[in-house]
Parts: sequence; C-alpha cells; structure tokens
Amino acid sequence: MAEEISKGQFGQEERPLENTVVKIYRCAKVVKGGRRFSFAALVVVGDRAGTVGIGYAKANEVPQAVEKAVKEAKKNLQTIVLVNRTLPHPIKGKFGATRIQLLPASAGTGVIAGSSARAVLEYAGVANVLSKVYGSTGAKTVVKATLDGLLKLRSKEAVESLRGVEVQASQR
Repeated sequence: MAEEISKGQFGQEERPLENTVVKIYRCAKVVKGGRRFSFAALVVVGDRAGTVGIGYAKANEVPQAVEKAVKEAKKNLQTIVLVNRTLPHPIKGKFGATRIQLLPASAGTGVIAGSSARAVLEYAGVANVLSKVYGSTGAKTVVKATLDGLLKLRSKEAVESLRGVEVQASQR
C-alpha cells in the first residue's frame, strides 16, 4: 500500500508512505429489520524515517473506513526527531487516562512495545526503544499518547539554541 516516491521541497527524494491498520471497530445499531453494522478504522501512516501520522474514520464498510482513515492520517503527518534510529532522550507521553514511557535503547534491542504503540514507533522510524503503558490500554488512547510523547522529543541542537547554552550528555 505504498505510494510513489515524491520530491521534497528542496528536490531530495522522500521515502514512500506506508500504512497499517491498528484496529477496526464494529458498531451495531438495532433496527426493525435486524442489526445495521458500521465500522471505524484506526490507521497509522509513516515513511519509517521520521514522519508519522494517525487517522481515525468511520464508514458503513471496512475498506471505506480504512481508506478515509488513511486520507486523514496523511493530512496529519508529523515530523519526529530521531538519533541513530532511536530516541534522543527518555520521554513520557499522555492522552486521557493513558500514560506511556518511552526510553531510548542501544542498537539491536528492537521495538519493545505493545501492538498499538509498536505501529506508531515503527512507522515513525524508531528501531530501538523500550516502552511501558500505564493506565488505559485502549488502542486509540495508546496511539495518541505515543504520538504525544514522540512530538515532545527535542534534539540536542534545538535545546542548546533554545537555552543559549551548551548541553552536555549525562554519563551513566
């Protein structure tokens, strides 16, 4: 389900966007003749290189719901700061009753996360990370909390320019 490679604003090639369905929700409405079903899809779209977006949409059929969710996710693309395919620093994300803790990991660790958080992290391009979800574990809130955490990440250069001082890495 990848789309063609497009050129960025400065002429460099961008990676194609990939998408995955995190969860399909089914809703039943009881009417005189029986039940009417409608569906909702939660989708993650990313290029596995620092760009990711989430989409949620409803329709009467599953493929239509997925298509609408992908379209919404592409509208909501966000850029994530990564260092060597992992996070620059530990971070906590939150949404509603869900809290997620994301910790950078050494090369070769992989993505240690549940399925909802894993989808967002992998499509954002994170290859080595540890995570733990606290509170509500519903797919919608975990995906949104994970994205919230990723958006809070700052590079060393950004922090230095913001504070006007040189930042030294902590020794463990």
